[in-house]
Order: sequence, then C-alpha cells, then structure tokens
Amino acid sequence: MDILLVEDNDNDAELMRLAFQDAKLLVRVHRVSDGEACMAFLRKQTPFENAPEPDLVFLDLNMPRMDGREVMQELNKDERLRHFPVIVMTSSDADADVLASYKLRCSSYVVKPIGFENFAQIIRSLSNYWFTVVVLPTTGSPGTVT
Repeated sequence: MDILLVEDNDNDAELMRLAFQDAKLLVRVHRVSDGEACMAFLRKQTPFENAPEPDLVFLDLNMPRMDGREVMQELNKDERLRHFPVIVMTSSDADADVLASYKLRCSSYVVKPIGFENFAQIIRSLSNYWFTVVVLPTTGSPGTVT
C-alpha cells in the first residue's frame, strides 16, 4: 500500500513512519510538507512525475502555502482526484474544523494523540480498518478509477 503523508511537522512525520513500522505494515509512506506539493504529487507534476498513486492520503489541516482545507477543496473540484480517501490527522479538536472537514468530504477525522504508544495505537486501528475492512478503489492508469 502507498500512503501519501501531507505533514509539515518533521516530528509528527517521523512518529507516523515509526507507528507504521511498529504496526508491521507493508506500506510505503511518501511525504510532502504542504498542500501545493500534495497537489503536484497527486497530479504527477514536477518533480513527482513518477510518483505512485496513493491508496490513502493522510492530511494535516494547518500547513504553510496551502492548508488541508484548500487541498480538500481542490480534490473535490478535480474529477480525477475526487476518489482519494482522505484521513485528516491534525492537532485541532475544534468542532468547526471537524465539521468543515467533513463538509469537504474527508473520509475520517483524527486528532493527533500525545505520546508514541497512543499514536501507534491509532495507526494500528486506522490501518486495520482501511487495509483489511474497507475496499479501496484500484486504478487502471494514473488518475483513473476502474
């Protein structure tokens, strides 16, 4: 499985990588640090022409240049990208952020926990759900769902 992690915080990105490793999952985590790079990755624009199509997008809300809300707005406008499951993973537990994210069609909203063990438990739970319970779309060619 390929995961696109859109996260500007190096420590949170490392926690995510370690949590997937701890869960013993065979995933490839591809990281970008802002929304503009996320859109370039998903659209296979320079320098991401050979990037794989991710099975899941883990998206932080508060980032420089283009935040997570703007990313979800762009995904919803683009027929070729609308199918990506987006898991918002953020430090915000504000009701307004939760509601706004679901209105923008996020698939899940998760508040980042404090401490590695809590973080690892959430990643195990999410992974179990997304990789064993849910049926994800497969692709025939970049940007198209079959």
